[in-house]
Amino acid sequence: MAENLENFLQSIQNPVETFRNNDLGGLDQYVFPDEYTNWIEEQRAVRESAGIVDQSFHMETLRIEGPEAVDLLAHLGINNFTRIRTEDPPQAINLVVCNHEGYVIGDVILFYLGEETFDAVGENYVNNWIKYNAGISDLDVTTRSLYDPYVEGGSPPDFRFQIQGPHAIDIMEEVVDGSLPEIPFFQMDTIEIDGVQTYALGHGMAAMPGLEIFGPYEAHDDVLEKILAAGEQYGIRRLGSKAYKTGKIGSGWFVMSVPAIYENDEMKGYREWLDIDTIEAQLSIGGSYVSDDITDYYMDPLERGWGPLIDFDHDFIGKEALQEMDQERERVTFVWNQEDVVDVYASLFREGETKKYIDLPDTANTWSKTHYDTVLKDGEHVGFSKYPGYLYYKREMLSLGTIDVEYSDPGTEVTFIWGDDSKKRGVERHQQTEIRATVAASPYVRGGRKDM
Repeated sequence: MAENLENFLQSIQNPVETFRNNDLGGLDQYVFPDEYTNWIEEQRAVRESAGIVDQSFHMETLRIEGPEAVDLLAHLGINNFTRIRTEDPPQAINLVVCNHEGYVIGDVILFYLGEETFDAVGENYVNNWIKYNAGISDLDVTTRSLYDPYVEGGSPPDFRFQIQGPHAIDIMEEVVDGSLPEIPFFQMDTIEIDGVQTYALGHGMAAMPGLEIFGPYEAHDDVLEKILAAGEQYGIRRLGSKAYKTGKIGSGWFVMSVPAIYENDEMKGYREWLDIDTIEAQLSIGGSYVSDDITDYYMDPLERGWGPLIDFDHDFIGKEALQEMDQERERVTFVWNQEDVVDVYASLFREGETKKYIDLPDTANTWSKTHYDTVLKDGEHVGFSKYPGYLYYKREMLSLGTIDVEYSDPGTEVTFIWGDDSKKRGVERHQQTEIRATVAASPYVRGGRKDM
C-alpha cells in the first residue's frame, strides 16, 4: 500500500483519471448547515442588511513562529513583505505560493499577530507546503497546526466570524467596547468585545463592507450572541454554506484549482513527505474538461487576478518563471444564458436523458473539490468555467472563470460544456449539453470595498 503521495502516483496510471472519478467524500469541510433559514434570504441579507458566517471550523490554522519566520514565508510567497518587516502587527496579506514553474499551489490569509508569530488560515494545500519547507530549511522557524478541519476531535483556537453587508459596521459599532476604529480593506486592528481582545480585519468577500473578527474560542458563544442581538433590528441573518460560498463568485475570489505539485521533479521530495491520507492524494476534480495531462489543470497567478500581488523585488520560489510568463488568460465572469438554464430543468420533465442537474445556488461544490468546464469560442477551447452558482440579488446564473485574453472583453459570447462524464457515484446519469454565456468583468458585483 502506498505510504505517501509520490508512491500513490507511481501506483496509478493517470492522476487525472483517478481524481476525476473520486467522489467528494470527506473532502467537504463545511460543517455548518447549508441553510440556517433560507439561502435566498441569506444571500439577500448580505446585500440588503447584514449577514454573519461562522468561519471557526472549516479552515486550518497553522502557527508559524521564530526569528526567521518571515524569511521562510517570503521565500515561499509571491507577495511583498515590506510592511510586515517594517511595521508593527497586526497585519494580514493574501499569501499566494507557487511551484518552481510559477503555477499556483494555493493561497491562505496570513496574519502577522506578534513579533515572530504568524497564523496561516485557509486550505491545507498551502499550510502543508509551509510545514514541509520549514522542516527542510536551516532557518530558525517552527510550525504547528492549531486546528485542522480534516482531523476529527480537534477544537479551533479562535472563534472567527465574518460580518458583511450595508449595516455590518453599524452592528459592530454597537457590539464593541468603546468606539470602533476605522479599518480599511485588508488592514487590521484590535477591538474589545465585553473585555475580550479581538482581532479585526477589514474585509469584503461579497463586495460589501464588513469585518472578519477572531479571538479566543472560549468567547465564541457570547460574541456570536451579542452580534446577533445587535443585528436583530437590521435583519441580520446567519449564513449557511450555500449563501456563504456563492458570495465569492461575484467578488472574483477563485475557489481552489488543482495544486501544482504532481509532476515537477523539484517537488518530488514534497510528494514523498505528503501522507497518503492528505487531501492532495484524495483530490476530486469535477466538470466537463478532460485532459490526460494533470498540468493542464494548473493555473498561474496572472489568470487568477493576482498579478498586483507579485513582488519581484525579493527572491521566492517561482520568481524566474513568473518573470518570463506572459499573461495568456484573464479572470472573467460568465453570465449564463437564461433560456439554456431553464432548458436544463425542463429536461427533467421530458422523455429521454436528462441534463446535469443545476443544484441552486452552490452548483458544483456538492460533487467535487475543484471544477473545470470547457469554454468554447467557435468550437475551440479558450478557457474554463471554474466556479458556477446562482445569485438571487442579480437574478443570474454565473460562473467565475478564465479565458484567453483575446476573448476577455465584456460582451463576448461563448459557450461552455455542462456535465461531468466521470464515474463519480455522486453524479447522476445525464447528457452533456452546451450552454451559451456572455463574458463579463470580474469582480462582477462591486461596491462595499471602496467604502472601507
